[in-house]
Amino acid sequence: MNPVEQAYREHWARLLALLTSELRDLDLAEEALQEAYAAAVSAWPPVPSNPPAWLLTAARRRAFDRLRRTAVAARKLPLLVVDEPELHEVPDDRLRLIFTCCHPALSMEARVALTLRCVAGLPTPRIAAMFLVGEATMAARLTRAKKKIGQAGIPYRVPSGPELAERRDGVLAVIYLIFTEGYKNLAGEPAEEAIALARMLAELMPADTEVLALLALMMLHHSRRDARTDAAGRLVTLAEQDRTRWHQEEIRQALAVLVPGAPGVYLLQAAIAAEHAIAARAQDTDWREIAELYGVLEHLTGSGIVRLNRAVAVAEADGPAEGLRLLEGLELPGYHLLPATRAELLRRLGRFEAAMEAYREAIAQVGTSLEREFLITRAQSLGQVE
Repeated sequence: MNPVEQAYREHWARLLALLTSELRDLDLAEEALQEAYAAAVSAWPPVPSNPPAWLLTAARRRAFDRLRRTAVAARKLPLLVVDEPELHEVPDDRLRLIFTCCHPALSMEARVALTLRCVAGLPTPRIAAMFLVGEATMAARLTRAKKKIGQAGIPYRVPSGPELAERRDGVLAVIYLIFTEGYKNLAGEPAEEAIALARMLAELMPADTEVLALLALMMLHHSRRDARTDAAGRLVTLAEQDRTRWHQEEIRQALAVLVPGAPGVYLLQAAIAAEHAIAARAQDTDWREIAELYGVLEHLTGSGIVRLNRAVAVAEADGPAEGLRLLEGLELPGYHLLPATRAELLRRLGRFEAAMEAYREAIAQVGTSLEREFLITRAQSLGQVE
């Protein structure tokens, strides 16, 4: 990795946060910082003794030039021109940047894209690839989102009091969505970027047990990445995974991050993931404990998806008939895992005709080719699917 790339990875988010704090203009801050990095490509080597300070000074000067051309420099940047300052760590600026990018006034898609661009520092082409759209389309979306921040007067601050908990949950939801999209499609980069974002948030909010729990939860899931597919690239269920391929050091780190606290959405999910992680064999899994944790989570959220997962755990602990009983009356339109779960439980009860019908329903709803192939293979073991 060359020095500019290394500086980009290590300092982008902090520098952008500092510039945005000074300029109160995310779009201007990002453009100025991009130009500073572009200048570094031709100016380095020699690499300056303090690369982030060099980049910050270069970005400030470019921002000053832009503002001077629009005749507002005197108002917005009275103290901007400086020479090679010592760069201090200002974690609150990064935290303000995260909360700004994840503001509820923006659509969830815009929040995710802005967080990936401004906080994670991913280039627009890579974000576009994640969203399966063209680079120009994604660039336009990012521009619109940044303009909305300015036009809507979205404050560049960390909320306080009751608003903090509410807004924090929105930030965590953005990070977890980035992770789950990558995890679902077996794409390593989004999952790793989400974990990096959660590490940053945990550094900035070290006493928040839900922040720590989200980090632990994602690390535990990601530790199983090498065992989730077989040599032919087919999905492998959790029960059938080769646990020697799980990344044990990552599991140990995740369990160390997970600390007790008031039951929260991510803390409960992380506790469930931890139960799977500590079981040396699938048959050693404490399904009764997992079912109880899902029961608390369902009471907390009222989520039908949590009820579905609880039914799976109950089926493992008390038999498939009890799991099916919990699924009675549950409706999750378009969510393929509900009919897929019904199919598996019906299969275990020997009700093969009903299981085949449920498999067909799941196959019609499934979104990814890997999951579709898995379901077709399961259904074909009972008979032919159309």
